[in-house]
Amino acid sequence: MIDADTPLADEHDCLLVDLDGTVHRGAEPVEAAVSTLAEVTTPTFFVTNNASRAPDEVAARLRGMGFAPTARQIVTSAQCAARLLAARLGPGARVFVVGTQALAAEIRSVGLTPVGAGDDDEGIVAVVQGHSPHTGWSDLARAAVLIRAGAHWVATNADVTLPTERGLVPGNGSMVAALRAATDREPVVAGKPRPAIVEHVLARGDFRAPLLIGDRLDTDIACANAAGVPSVLVCTGVSRPADLLEVPPQRRPTHLAADLRCLTRPGAATRIASQPSWRVAIRDDVVTVASEGIWPRDDGLVVVRALAWALWQAGGAGRRPTIVAGDDRARQALLAAGLSP
Repeated sequence: MIDADTPLADEHDCLLVDLDGTVHRGAEPVEAAVSTLAEVTTPTFFVTNNASRAPDEVAARLRGMGFAPTARQIVTSAQCAARLLAARLGPGARVFVVGTQALAAEIRSVGLTPVGAGDDDEGIVAVVQGHSPHTGWSDLARAAVLIRAGAHWVATNADVTLPTERGLVPGNGSMVAALRAATDREPVVAGKPRPAIVEHVLARGDFRAPLLIGDRLDTDIACANAAGVPSVLVCTGVSRPADLLEVPPQRRPTHLAADLRCLTRPGAATRIASQPSWRVAIRDDVVTVASEGIWPRDDGLVVVRALAWALWQAGGAGRRPTIVAGDDRARQALLAAGLSP
């Protein structure tokens, strides 16, 4: 029985946690992520669209930041891409790999033959593309020729940017865009927002109540919705609270939180729903927010949850509304949440 004080993590029997922008930024852990995940007892898996490292490498890197995962807890888009290709191609089929040795190893692990820069093109039937900081023009040029000649194209993910400690940098999706422009073809995308990565995790145990946590509406939250599982958007990476005011239904999260500390706090506190401390009135494209009482000063996202819920219920999506503060408290809260009234 779940009561109002039950921590969010305890409402679920499995956590699927994104990495880049959610658990860490580059080589630095996100604030309070290490201590929070150490406190959580719910089975946790780390699901990442980054295909540049093998699961054991990812686990070792996380341990170096202070986390304590095993390789079995790591699920990558490279694994999903390899399984998609294995289901389509015959044993031993040759696949050109645009990416790291970790991606090539996943291709080999499912009985296919990875082809690298020093190998010839004879018999190549597919191209798999994943993030690598060393991908160059010659790799993309070779892939483009193969794809135009009919090779099946699978991308591990289509994330245009990648959060790092220095800020956002080009992700695999930027390289995918270059190939798309050069070939006039569309790849099959293996990772988030496709639900395959969630299905892969759920097949590892008898999980009935999963929760997906991530920082991107377009990948993490869209993936959760495609898989039919609830989700949390954390504001430590790419997507911002204001994005919720114009997001389409397929990218709407169940919860909105500042960071992973929400997992140890009551789930009701972060659920996107009407809020007793705020009154939201919508008329045409103007949304007026007024205070109905005292809101938690340590949670500046309460007003965003109220606004998002009201707009979603009214069928609003696709265009940012004009927000008007009905009183001084509302003005303060909106400014604190990054929403200028």
